[in-house]
Amino acid sequence: MAAEEKKCCGAEKTCCDPKKTLATLFKVILGLVFLVLGGVAILKFWGELLVIIKGGIGLFLILAGVIILAIAKE
Repeated sequence: MAAEEKKCCGAEKTCCDPKKTLATLFKVILGLVFLVLGGVAILKFWGELLVIIKGGIGLFLILAGVIILAIAKE
């Protein structure tokens, strides 16, 4: 990496690669959009989400029991 040369702007030596900056900005915006959509989905489908969680508790406990038995067998 020391042999690589980076394009820098100004005396502050801050990197200003337009492609990298644009890609990072796109990822941040996309992440914020997904966070908002996820929050809206949770609020809109709260009742259904609780049903799914309640339905999954039994399966989770069965899986946890199988894993604990497998560990205890060793």
